[in-house]
Amino acid sequence: MHDILIQQMKDEVTRLGVKELQTPADVDAAFTQNKGTMLVVINSTCGCAGGTARPALARSLEHGTKPSSMVTIFASTDREATARAREHFTNQPPSSPSFVLMKDGKFVHMIHRHQIEGHTVEQVTKELTAAFDKYCG
Repeated sequence: MHDILIQQMKDEVTRLGVKELQTPADVDAAFTQNKGTMLVVINSTCGCAGGTARPALARSLEHGTKPSSMVTIFASTDREATARAREHFTNQPPSSPSFVLMKDGKFVHMIHRHQIEGHTVEQVTKELTAAFDKYCG
């Protein structure tokens, strides 16, 4: 049953056109081949991921300005991939759920769990779209 629920949480993000990364090799390929802006969605099982982060992601993708590519890693099941991705998030503490923007392979912005948990979908959507406007335009 746990696997079915996790898959539904993953599917909620991949249905939006976000590519799933499950291994360190997947992360290496995505991060080294990336040109332009890449949104990294660190997904998780917590309530703020399901109640705020994933809905905010969906709404933010209706915005006119978006990253040129998007990837997702599920923190609680794809631990090695998550750890590899976090190596690229310069001086940032581990945070899930979270959103990270990379530009030309370099870390530029992060929306941490504390900026998601306890906030509304609208507030997190606004944070995401402001970051899109700043870094993806």
